[in-house]
Amino acid sequence: MPAEQPVLLEVTNLKKYFPLRHGFLNRGGGTVKAVDGVTFQIMRGETLGLVGESGSGKTTAGRTILRAFDPTGGEVVFRLSDGKAVDLAKLSKGELRFFRRYAQMIFQDPYSSLNPRMTVRDIIAEPLVAGGVAHGPEVDDRVRETAHRCQLSLEHLRRYPHAFSGGQRQRIGIARALVVQPEFVVCDEPVSALDVSIQAQILNLLMDMQKELGLTYLFIAHDLSVVEHVSDRVAVMYLGRLVELAPTQDLFYKPLHPYTEVLMSAIPDLDPDEVMKPVALEGEIPSPANPPSGCHFHPRCPYAQDVCKREVPEWKEHRPGRFAACHFADTLSLKGAIKA
Repeated sequence: MPAEQPVLLEVTNLKKYFPLRHGFLNRGGGTVKAVDGVTFQIMRGETLGLVGESGSGKTTAGRTILRAFDPTGGEVVFRLSDGKAVDLAKLSKGELRFFRRYAQMIFQDPYSSLNPRMTVRDIIAEPLVAGGVAHGPEVDDRVRETAHRCQLSLEHLRRYPHAFSGGQRQRIGIARALVVQPEFVVCDEPVSALDVSIQAQILNLLMDMQKELGLTYLFIAHDLSVVEHVSDRVAVMYLGRLVELAPTQDLFYKPLHPYTEVLMSAIPDLDPDEVMKPVALEGEIPSPANPPSGCHFHPRCPYAQDVCKREVPEWKEHRPGRFAACHFADTLSLKGAIKA
């Protein structure tokens, strides 16, 4: 994507901690550091992929950015098209209601994310009415226009969610997010619950809408082949922290962090004669309630040294546009999913 694109969203040292409660008296017992000091930027008009294992904190990061969860610390600065900068972390509930017209979310589960007691028309119209974006006949005009863009007919608007397949339900969810004409959309694994053939249709719809409406996406997923297809840049998350961020082709060709190498090695090769050789990791992902010292990845890293156990690696730019948090990012020669 063009290097001169302006910054739309700037996340700085974002944290989201959840207190642990135990027993009948619901007493405190530690803290889960779901998001622990995440920093990155999203440029206007781009798609930033966010990947990682289940439990890495990527969904929590997306929801905290949009204030579905109140952040424990950090800044989330959103730059409006008129140049005004707004720190979402400091907005009141009333201010957040107004801001929803600029940022929306597409949820992972197309079944539980739709109210079964509302018609499709009312589901899509809800953000317009709740945010005071449109009134009267304009609401129906906006609903019909958005439904048409998402390949939903007028007949569909009269029905209830139970009458639709998973792919159609996700189209309803996409229409609900786009009806207010937002500038930024968090896509939280929007195709992971769908059949492969339907996934392609939904991905194409999202990409078409991005071109048509000038949208900016944070695309959260665990399927790296999907991320490679839709993303301009990719950020890799592990146990609440970012470990690498780079342009998509650079990251898939030559990663800088050992955890990224592990993820790349698990992507199946299309060549039937090629034998898969995934990098084996010892153990499970540690608990965010009791993370390892130093680099969180060091207990499972095949390249770990003593310094990895003692010191937290600095999140810094090792090459133009390429960020990583690894003590040996400049010396390791790691394998990617794309061969030379």
